[in-house]
Amino acid sequence: MKGKLIIFSAPSGAGKTTIVKHLLQQGFGLEFSVSATSRQPRPNEVNAKDYYFLSETEFRDKIEAGDFLEWEEVYSGIFYGTLKSEVERIRNIGKHVVFDVDVVGGLNIKKYYGDDALAVFVQPPSVDELKKRLQNRSTESEEKILTRVAKAEKELEFAPRFDVIIINEDLPKAFTEAEKIISGFLSQQT
Repeated sequence: MKGKLIIFSAPSGAGKTTIVKHLLQQGFGLEFSVSATSRQPRPNEVNAKDYYFLSETEFRDKIEAGDFLEWEEVYSGIFYGTLKSEVERIRNIGKHVVFDVDVVGGLNIKKYYGDDALAVFVQPPSVDELKKRLQNRSTESEEKILTRVAKAEKELEFAPRFDVIIINEDLPKAFTEAEKIISGFLSQQT
């Protein structure tokens, strides 16, 4: 039996990556879908573990060949995307695929796979709380944080198009809610 797909999307700082990492340790038979990118690896990143690192030309060739479920040029010449081959590799070994992707990418994957996929939107309790979380990370300039907050306000408009919304006000509660949702979805026959 082929595995199902669980898509987590959210504005930056809402907690989706933390929730996905938690779920991967809960014994649901999940495997993380590794995205492809045309950016250079950071010093501690490993090819095929953190990302599939491709040159811009390789990435564009794969777009042309229809090898991506979804992709986006985030910055000029810097692409991110989900390879169909990665998803099918995981599904064919009977595991369920879990994604940590942007809002538009998440909706595109859901559209492609339909009822085999569950699209989960992780929402911060408020935009102000999201801004505080980004500031507490201390990893970006105030200007970059304001850019992320502006993008988050637009992304929040997409929330109603997802199958489920988890409001991440309290992380342990969000973990429990995510576990229940995933358990219920995986137990359904398709």
